[in-house]
Amino acid sequence: MSERAYRQRLEADIARWQADGVITSSTADAIRGALKPVPDGVTIATVVAIVGGLLIAAAFLAFIAANWTAIARPARFAILLAAIAGAYGIGAWFDRSRRPYLADLAAGVGSIVFGAAIALTGQMYHLGEDFAGGMLLFAAGALVAAVLTSSRGALAVALVAACFWSGMRVFELADVHLPFVGFWLIAALLAVAWNAPVARHLVALAAVAWLIQSGFGLDRSHYAEPVFAITAGFSLLLGAGLAFASRGAASLRAFGLVLSHYGAFALALTLAALIAFASGAPRASLPAPVIACGIAGAILSFVASLMERRVGPALAGLSIGFALLVVSGRLRSSGIDEPWLLYAVALASMLCLVISGMLDEVRPRVVAGWIGLACVIAAITWSVRGSLLPRAAFLAASGGVVVVLASLLGRPLRQERPQ
Repeated sequence: MSERAYRQRLEADIARWQADGVITSSTADAIRGALKPVPDGVTIATVVAIVGGLLIAAAFLAFIAANWTAIARPARFAILLAAIAGAYGIGAWFDRSRRPYLADLAAGVGSIVFGAAIALTGQMYHLGEDFAGGMLLFAAGALVAAVLTSSRGALAVALVAACFWSGMRVFELADVHLPFVGFWLIAALLAVAWNAPVARHLVALAAVAWLIQSGFGLDRSHYAEPVFAITAGFSLLLGAGLAFASRGAASLRAFGLVLSHYGAFALALTLAALIAFASGAPRASLPAPVIACGIAGAILSFVASLMERRVGPALAGLSIGFALLVVSGRLRSSGIDEPWLLYAVALASMLCLVISGMLDEVRPRVVAGWIGLACVIAAITWSVRGSLLPRAAFLAASGGVVVVLASLLGRPLRQERPQ
């Protein structure tokens, strides 16, 4: 919930409590006085100013590009340095004028110009063609800018550049690129220290991108089945996020919750895509380190359940276990046209994810589970393999089992309700 929406809801609650006599007018005024002013959002003037600034920057770049070859090398280099200094100088002026969004935009533009300067300088002076090293320098410079200016835009530029750097190294080495983890941890610490929603989402997206790259890297090296490796990584992301969200400071809990959201969505979509296009991963090499990552995600979910004394994280861990079993390829039975057991376990995994989110009252996890359920059911129904009649019977039987389960779960709840 955003700060503005929270304040509106709190104001409505205070008015209702005061009308019901629960609190006095002096208590209501004291509650309002204890709250900090709501920060200003993005106004229309700010949006127009951002668009104008982007147009001016684009015009400057187009002018320089049109006359680039006609400019002497020292002058080119001086122009690049002046553009970087100008962007950060304008950002500092906006910051002093208390225009944080424009200041953030200026810092992000300065980081982008810094990356362009690296590429153009290398082109002018015919430096070594280590593109991955250049992207690392670009990412490091943008990250330093984010640390110094607290700019979310600079952090976004840094993480995008770092993902390209990692992807290039994965392509070159055909292996997992572990140095990215150190870079990501610095960005994660920034997100926790800032306690900023945008930073949390950027860091979580970068984690998802790196896990996908790692899966393809392991596939290129023929070390592990890529689908299983990616699923194990998403499982670890979900479990670690739940563990972070169960203890610690409010900023760390919020960061863990966002990680768990992205892990849940990624896990659900990966499982649904597997059912739709492969009906289970082929039996391939499942090395112990990759299996350990997936199991660690499930264990962390159960640990979070014990720490919070809630069933929801444990059901998320159960969902992880079912998903890993599906993608491992061990549920495919030879001699049977349709992998019914695999379908059933996939449905159970997504159902556990939905119930987990409902028990914890975490809407993104509920939505992820529902999306996974819908996609898995659609994949089972409209698969081109075999006849529709057996699948219709399977879906009907599965629906009957779920209805019986709902009835059994509903009885204890009705007994606990006050008469």
